[in-house]
This record gives sequence, C-alpha cells and structure tokens, in this order.
Amino acid sequence: MFLLLVFLWMPVLIFRATAADFETRRCEVNITSHINNTSFYPNLVKVLDSLATDTAVNYKRFKTERSGSIPPDIAYGLYLCRADALPNDCRNCLLNAREDLNMTCSFSKEAVAWSDHCMLRYANYSIGSVLNYDTFIPECNKENISELVSEQNKFWKAATNFLGRLANHVSKDENGMFAYNELPYNDKKIYGYVQCTPDLSGSDCNKCLQVSIDRLRGQYCYGKEGARVLAASCNVRFEIYKFLQFSTPSSEKPGRNENQSKIIAAIVAVVAFLVIIAAICYLAVIKKWFRPIASGQLKEKTDHIDESEIITEQSLQFELGTVEQATKNFSIENKVGEGGFGVVYKGILANGQEIAVKRLSKGSVQGSLEFKNEVVLLAKLQHRNLVRLLGFCLHAEEKILIYEYVANHSLDFFLFGHTKDVKLDWSTRYKIIGGIARGMLYLHEDSRLRIIHRDLKTSNILLDEEMNPKISDFGMARIVCASQTQSMTNRIVGTVGYMSPEYAMHGHFSVKSDVFSFGVLVLEIISGKKNTRFFQSGYVDLLCFTWSKWKNGESHDILDSNLVDSSSVNEALHCINIALLCVQEDDELRPSMASVVHMLNSCFMALPIPQNPPFVSQRRIEHTISEQLESHTSTRTIWPTDDSLITDVHPR
Repeated sequence: MFLLLVFLWMPVLIFRATAADFETRRCEVNITSHINNTSFYPNLVKVLDSLATDTAVNYKRFKTERSGSIPPDIAYGLYLCRADALPNDCRNCLLNAREDLNMTCSFSKEAVAWSDHCMLRYANYSIGSVLNYDTFIPECNKENISELVSEQNKFWKAATNFLGRLANHVSKDENGMFAYNELPYNDKKIYGYVQCTPDLSGSDCNKCLQVSIDRLRGQYCYGKEGARVLAASCNVRFEIYKFLQFSTPSSEKPGRNENQSKIIAAIVAVVAFLVIIAAICYLAVIKKWFRPIASGQLKEKTDHIDESEIITEQSLQFELGTVEQATKNFSIENKVGEGGFGVVYKGILANGQEIAVKRLSKGSVQGSLEFKNEVVLLAKLQHRNLVRLLGFCLHAEEKILIYEYVANHSLDFFLFGHTKDVKLDWSTRYKIIGGIARGMLYLHEDSRLRIIHRDLKTSNILLDEEMNPKISDFGMARIVCASQTQSMTNRIVGTVGYMSPEYAMHGHFSVKSDVFSFGVLVLEIISGKKNTRFFQSGYVDLLCFTWSKWKNGESHDILDSNLVDSSSVNEALHCINIALLCVQEDDELRPSMASVVHMLNSCFMALPIPQNPPFVSQRRIEHTISEQLESHTSTRTIWPTDDSLITDVHPR
C-alpha cells in the first residue's frame, strides 16, 4: 500500500523538483542623486510597503501606487502577479521581491524584480499606462530540445508561432491582460503563456508581446526546451511541462481527441484519489502514520512542501516517555535555565538530535485544546532568526514544549557578562543586528500571522555556533489580525527599559512598540552598556546619554571601547541613527521593520533625522509601572485570561 502511494505521488515530486522558483531583478543605478536626496527614499519605502502588503491581492493581481507630491521625489510603483497565482503565492512573492529590491537596489531610483509568480517595479517617474519593453531580461532552460539542429529549428518555429497566436488572443479580465494554452507537439506538449500589465492599451500590449517573442526568435534561448522574456510591461513564456495552475485553456479550444484524453485522465485521477483515501484510512487505523514523532524520530520537512499541509497536532506531539528519556527524567544535570514560565532542560533524542525541553509551570490555566492550537500556530513560524518549535507533550497536568537546542549563550552574556575572554567585534555585532531585524520583520509582516513580541531584549536573543541570532521567549507575544495596527491591555507586562512610552504608561502596544524595543537593543549592542543599569553622571539612562551625545556631535563617545579602532565606525554611527529613529517618543514617527531592514542594508544612504527626543520622563514611567507592572521574573503567568499569548522559550 505504501509503495502504491509513493508511485502515485512520484510525478508530483518530480514536477516540484524540476520547477524551481526563478528570481531576478534589474537596478538602474544612480548613486549620486540617491544619496543627496532625502525625500525620495521615505516615499519609496511607503510605496513598496503598500504594494507588498496589499490586501486586494486576494481578488486583483495588479496595482499601481505613488507617494510624494514634488517631482522628482515622487515614488511610483506597481505590481503584476501571474493570472493563475493563488493569493498566498502572489502575496509571498511580493514580500520577497520587496526584500530583494531593498537589499540589491538600494541606490537605484528605478528597479524591477521578476519571479515565477509576480513582478514588482518602482521608479521616480510615472510608470502607469506607459509602454516599456526596453527594460527586460531573458531566461532560458538549460536543456536543448534536441541535439539535431533541424529538430531545434522545427520546435522553435512551432513554439514562437504558438506564442504569437496567443499574443493575438490576449483578453482583459479582473486578473489582467493575458492568454494561455497548450499545443500538442510530437509526443510532447508545449505550454504557453503571455501577459501584459492591464493599464496598457490593446495595441501597446500586442506590441510589447511581439517584441518579446521576436527577441526569442532572434537571439535568446534558441534551441532550448523552454524560455521566457520578462519585460517591464509584459512577459512571454513557453515550456514543455505544465507550469500554470489553470484548469482549462483560455483560447483555441481543444479538439475531440484531446477531450477524450482528458476524460480518461480524469477517470484515472478519481480512481487514484479513492485508492489514496483508502490507504490513508488503513494507515490511520493501525496508527503508524500519524505519530511519526512518538518514537522521538524527528522528520525534516522539505522546503517545497506547504507547511499548512503537514503541520498538524499529531505531527508535533511527543510521548512523555520520549521526553523523559531524552532529559534523563528531567535530571538536575540537564537543567539549563529557569524562569517564571518553567524550567528548561537540555535533551538528546534517540537519533542524537539535541533539543531544549521547556517544562511549563503546572499552574497554567489554559486548556489542552487551546494549548495544542497555540502550539500548531507557533510551529508555523519558520525563520532562521527565530528559535524553532519542534513539538510538544501534553500528558495529564504536564505541558511541555520542545525546541531546537541553541548551543551558545544569549546576547546579554557576551555584552554584559563578567568574562573578559569574549569580545564581539563589529562585524559580529552588525550581523546580529541585521538578523534580529529580519526576524522581527518576519513576525510583523512576512509570516502567516502578525506577531507582536512585546519583550524583545538582549537576554531573549540566543546565539548559535556561528553567532547567528535567534529570537526567543514568546511568553508575552500577541497574535493580531493582519489588518490590525495596534491594541490595548490593562495588564502591563514586560521589562523596564525596553518598553515603549505609550505601552508603559497607557497600555497601548503595536508593531511600533517592538520597533522601540529593537532601537534600545541596538544601542546596547553598539555601546556595550545596559539601558536598565546605566550609571553615568548626569544621565538618566542609555537613551538620554545617546541622544545627548548624538545631538552634540559626539557620537563616537557612544561606541563600545572595543570598537574604537574598528574600520567600520561609520557603519556603527549609521546604526545609531537608525536606533534613534526607532526610539522616538511618537510611535507614528518610528519606521517599520521593513524600513529598518532597508536602512541597515544601505549603509551609505542619507537617513532621516529624529524629530523628537527618544525618551520621556523616566520618573513618570517608573511611577506608572510601579502601579501596573508585575515582576517579569517571578510573578508573571503563562496564560493570563486577558491576553492571547504564545508560549516562551529560553533554551540555553
């Protein structure tokens, strides 16, 4: 039965393995004008953020956007998704394209990014309804259709003529101007697709497509079994495998023989489906499929399988005996940490994998069903800069979380520890800052959920063997709706010194609260000084000290003494400017994490100047906190009834 399932799924696996995602971009570089301009950049950030997070992508595959009012500082942008792309594919593609442009086109006044499912483009001039086929990139398959030149000529004539006919059949609907079909060729089929941005006229669209097809005919990819030309206003593509998700062709209706073949294929598919269902039921009955982790053997998920299809309660659950064996029955020798939420143990599974086991306090008031649901949600957060949840154990009163084991200490050990043997050079600190920023961007915008961490600090940043940062401790995190920008609580929880003013004093929290905490964390990394234990004459805290020195042109005094002789002082000063933008008192003036990542990747870019002091009356905050804040280390509870929290981890 199992072999039958493998046989039936083999074509799908082969297709996924051969149909790798394609990504490229083109940047028009103009460094001088970009550096000397301080207005275009924030306008560009707004445009890219708006396009990449557009909720209308659920029903529309094209959008234009602009920001600014004075040329040439106005930023124009647009996106175009492939007409068959599912909303999630389109949205994820745009988020990746935005990050790609931020990292690779930082000095460009115009750029475009292409991939399998979308195109994202921006410029400092109007690009809507304007034909542009001069900006283009060809992409060729590696394999020739045949070793014979005569066969190559025959195939390419058929393929390009086929695309030409599709170009003449382009029609406009809510997903754009496009056409697609399949053409029988010998014992194969040629699948074709053409598309224009729907703001073009019909004649401009046809011109763009014909120019792109002529480029294929004339010089690009000749003889290959598949090719595409990606232009700023259109794209054309053909392959000998089905790369679209459409169910029926849009033009040139199939003939009788092809319809008969489809009927036969449908019957075969139905029979195969029934066989699979029967096999699943059989395997479920004998309990050999749905508890692959019960024996402690963790199975790696391949990158091309959708996590929503494979992450279930059953696939995450460990047996208590497995956990006890891994931790030597929760031996004191295996204990590596303890906090208000419980005790952390190091464990080793039967297959040799090291894990961190968080044994939650038994006073938790959350029910078993809610606990399972929360774990499944958290398990879907997969990012290299987040501590990864591997599973859980729920047995009687025991609630246990299993995480990847992070071998190194937390960041505060290296910054504020008593040892003098470990020093962080600037390149390591800069890598840590960038990794934390990318992890927070994932939580705020790029994951399936929008997460507000609410307790970002140095002790919650774990470091692996290569000093890559991993954000941990989600004990006070909040899941909010994708469209929700802020929320409020009457129970203030967190760590003094990292909480934003609006949260500490009024209970208002948002993604900008995390941005404030990130700014504090960056200043601690750069200065080597702890904000909550800052003892320097004349200054209340590290923020006050940094603001004063930066305002008076004495920014070098902020740097850790270990960085004085560094060749990257300018990078450190650039990061101080970013941190001060993050800790501005007015949360609306703080940048988003997407903007922060962009600024960190553009070290020679002129940055905005902070508009107001990055602190408020410390005494006023401390007075408010003394009335509302419960102790972070001893009395906070893991599942308070007024907050939707995720569990935390401290595996070190």
